[in-house]
Amino acid sequence: MPQTLLLILLLLAASVIVVTICRRLRLPPILGYLIVGIALGPHALAVVPDDAATRHLAEFGIVFLMFSIGLEFSLPQLRAMRRAVFGLGFSQVAITTIASMIVVQLLGFDWRAGVVLGGALAMSSTAIVSKMLAERSELGTPHGRDIMGILLFQDLAVVAFLILIPALAGSGANVATILAVALAKAVVALTIILFLGQRPMRAWFHIVARQRSPELFVLNVLLVTLGMAELTELAGLSLALGAFLAGMLISETEFRYQVEEDIKPFRDVLLGLFFVTIGMMLDLRGVALHPLELLALLVVPVGAKLLLIILLARAFGAPLATALRTGFYLAQAGEFALVMLALASANTLLSPEFMQLVLASMILSMLIAPLLIENANTWVRRLTANDWLARAAEVTQVAAFTMARQGHVIVCGFGRSGQNLTRLLEREDITYLALDADPQRVRDAADGTSVVYGDASRRETLVSAGIAKARAVVITFADTPTALKILHHVQQLRPELPVIVRTRDDSELDKLLAAGATEVVPEVLEGSLMLASHSLLVLGVPLNRVLQNIRSIREERYGLFRGFFHGASDYEAADNLQPRLRTVLLNERAHAIGRSLDELGVSAWVEVTGVRRRGARSVAPDAGWRFEPGDAVVLLGRPRELGRAEQRLLQGE
Repeated sequence: MPQTLLLILLLLAASVIVVTICRRLRLPPILGYLIVGIALGPHALAVVPDDAATRHLAEFGIVFLMFSIGLEFSLPQLRAMRRAVFGLGFSQVAITTIASMIVVQLLGFDWRAGVVLGGALAMSSTAIVSKMLAERSELGTPHGRDIMGILLFQDLAVVAFLILIPALAGSGANVATILAVALAKAVVALTIILFLGQRPMRAWFHIVARQRSPELFVLNVLLVTLGMAELTELAGLSLALGAFLAGMLISETEFRYQVEEDIKPFRDVLLGLFFVTIGMMLDLRGVALHPLELLALLVVPVGAKLLLIILLARAFGAPLATALRTGFYLAQAGEFALVMLALASANTLLSPEFMQLVLASMILSMLIAPLLIENANTWVRRLTANDWLARAAEVTQVAAFTMARQGHVIVCGFGRSGQNLTRLLEREDITYLALDADPQRVRDAADGTSVVYGDASRRETLVSAGIAKARAVVITFADTPTALKILHHVQQLRPELPVIVRTRDDSELDKLLAAGATEVVPEVLEGSLMLASHSLLVLGVPLNRVLQNIRSIREERYGLFRGFFHGASDYEAADNLQPRLRTVLLNERAHAIGRSLDELGVSAWVEVTGVRRRGARSVAPDAGWRFEPGDAVVLLGRPRELGRAEQRLLQGE
C-alpha cells in the first residue's frame, strides 16, 4: 500500500510540474502528460509499471471523453453545419482512410493496418485547434467554421472506428461477419437508446434533481455514464460507445450543462492518466535508431493531409485563403489518433516497432501544431494574392468611412460593451467608428457608416480607421492577446493617443499598462462595485454614503477619475467648469524639454496625472521630473487651465 501511494504521489507531482510548464509555454496539457509517461515509463526511468491494471484504469479517461462528446452532439447544430460536417468532414475522413489502406497494401502490408493508420491520420487535435481558434477570436471566421465542422465529424467518426478496430482483429475469413454483427449491434443500441431512452432518462434526472443534493447528482451522472458503458460492453461493443450514447441522451435534456460541469474533473484527471499510459508506450531509444523513417512518417502524412484539406475546401467553394488556413490548422495528428493506435496495439493490428515510429511521429506533429497555427496567416499572405486583395478591399472600405471624420473615437469590437459605449457617445455627439471582425454582427447593426467590418488587431486597419485623426481608442472585448497587438500598433503610430482597455479581471493589468494602456477597466471590479452598492442600499445605508464609498474606491483604482467625483450635485455644474483630460505630446522643440516639472510651474493650474515615455507604462512624475522628446504628458484640469498648461509645455508662454 505505501508503494502504491508513493507511485500516485510521484505521478501527481510530475504531472503538476510538467503541465504547469506546458501551460506557461502555451502548449496543450496533453503534451505534458505524454512527456510524463515517456519519462516515467518502462522505456526510460521504469518507475510506473505498464501493466493491465494501469491501462484499464486509464481506459476510463476515454469513457468520460466520449461521454463529453456525446453531450456536445446536437442534431440542430449538425443540420446548420451540414456542409462542413457531412461535406468537408466526411470527405476528409473517407479519402484519408481509403488512400492509406491502398498505399499500405501497395507497400506489402495488411489492408487492416491501412484502415487503422488511415483513420488515425484523419484525426486532428480538437483540444489544440479549438483552444487556439478561441484565443485568436477566429471561431466565427469562414475558416473557423469549416475547421469546427471537420473536427465535429472527426469526433463522430471515432465512434465508428472504435467499433471497427476490434472487429478487424478477427481472422481474415470472419472479418466481414464480425464487422456486420458489430454494426448491427451498434444500430440496435442506437435505436433503442435514442428513441426509447429519452423519456425515462429525463424523468429519472428530474427525480434526482428534486432532491437538491449535489453529491447525489454527481453520483447519478457517474452511474449513468459507467452503467451505459458496461451495457454496451456486455453487448460486445466498446465502453466508449456506451458513454457516447449516454452523453447523447442527456444532451437533449435541460441538465446538460450541469452534467458537463460535474463530469469535467473526472474526465480531465482520468484522461490525463490515459495520455500518461500512451507516453509509457513510446520507446525513444528504439525510435532514435530510425531517424529517417521517423522524419518520413512526420513530413509525408502532415504534408499529404494539408494538401488534401486544401483541395477539399476549394472543391466545396472556400476561397483559396480560407482553404489554406483550414489546412494549416488541421494538418497535425490528434488525441483520438493516439486512442485508436492504443486500441490497435491491444488488438495486435500493428507491429510493435512500426507502432513506436507512428506514435512518435504523431506526438511530434502535435508538438509543431501551435507553430503551424501561429504562422498560418503569414504563410497564407505569401501564398495567395487573393487574400491580399480581400484585405486591401477591407481596408479600403474602412478608409472610405473615415474620410470626413476628425477627432473621432475608434471602438474596437461591437459586442454588448461596444454597443453600450457607442450609445453614450451618440448622446454626447461624439463621432466614432466601430470595427468588428464578425460580418453577421456588422450586418445586424444596419448602420453602414459608423460600424464597419475590420480586424482591429491589424496595423493597416487602424491606419485606415483614421488613427492619425482620432481622439481615443477603446478596446471593448476582454481578449488580452489581441488588446496587446492593438496597443503595440498604437504605440508605433500615435504613442500619445489615449487607449482604454476592457479586461475580465486584474490578472493582466500590469501587462496591459506596460504596453501603453491609458486605463484598464476590469469587469470583476465594476461588477463587484455594483453588487456592493445594491447590497448597502438594501441594508439601509443612506444613498449619499453609498455613492461616496463607490466614488472613493473608483478614485483609488482609476487614476483618470481623480478630481471628477466631489459630490452628488457635480452634474449640475457648467460643462466648462468640469475637469477633463488632455494628452500633450512633446516634440524636440517643446519648451518643456530638459526642464523639470517644478521649473515649468504647470502644477499650479492642472494635475499632471502621468507621463508615458517610449511606450513604457505611464508613471506619475514628481517635482524633479525632467521631460524628454517623445514624452506623452497626461493633464487633468478645467479647459482654460489645460490650455495654459499646454502652451507652457510647448511654447513656454
